[in-house]
Amino acid sequence: MPSVAAPAADATLFATAYFSVDARAEPGVMPRVLEQFEKRGLVPALWHSTRTGADRARLTIDIAVAGLDCELTRYIADCLRQIVHVETVLTTEGETAAAERLSA
Repeated sequence: MPSVAAPAADATLFATAYFSVDARAEPGVMPRVLEQFEKRGLVPALWHSTRTGADRARLTIDIAVAGLDCELTRYIADCLRQIVHVETVLTTEGETAAAERLSA
């Protein structure tokens, strides 16, 4: 299984990259989203999914992954946007402590 290469010396390394995925609540969405991290040898520090909407037909997935550089964060977000039923992917970078507060 391939692993993530060390970032280039000039790459910006963030403590934690956050992804927020909005999609239709379909059975295959969550494993396809998780696959984007798995195939890069990454285990999210945080994974939270919620069905939303009046008819619970929406799915919001919040993910935090430690130690990604800006380029890899953007690439994963672009891959997530290509998944069937995914409509929006937002990213941000922050401190690892924020992920720990969310999971508490």
